[in-house]
Amino acid sequence: MQDSERKLAILVYSHDAQFRRDVSSALGKRPAADLPEVVNTEVATAPMLWQRLEKEHFDLIIVDADATPAGGLGIARQAKDELFNCPPFLAIIARAQDAWLATWSKAEAVVPKPIDPFVLAETVSTLLRPRAAIPK
Repeated sequence: MQDSERKLAILVYSHDAQFRRDVSSALGKRPAADLPEVVNTEVATAPMLWQRLEKEHFDLIIVDADATPAGGLGIARQAKDELFNCPPFLAIIARAQDAWLATWSKAEAVVPKPIDPFVLAETVSTLLRPRAAIPK
């Protein structure tokens, strides 16, 4: 990695620690060869997610649609409605019939559970490429 190449920041939200680990593990350090390295920040609660969003820059937010007590789709919708220059959201859903909810949430992309590392990496890469081209 060149000194001038910045890392891309991803926020991963779920109450489930295994889910967060699975996402981070599936992405690795670089989801695609043409992208800079990524740094994953994992949060387990909605208040922590909002606190991090207020103070830090993220290039992508990955949410668990089944997170409790605050679901990832509701958080995505609220963030899209309230945050100026909101980063893209990727929703991970357990049921195919929840795809319409992901559309309602304004998430830019949806990936089904169980997490397929190749599908996740490809989807994340598609969402990050435009962000990688923007200077920080």
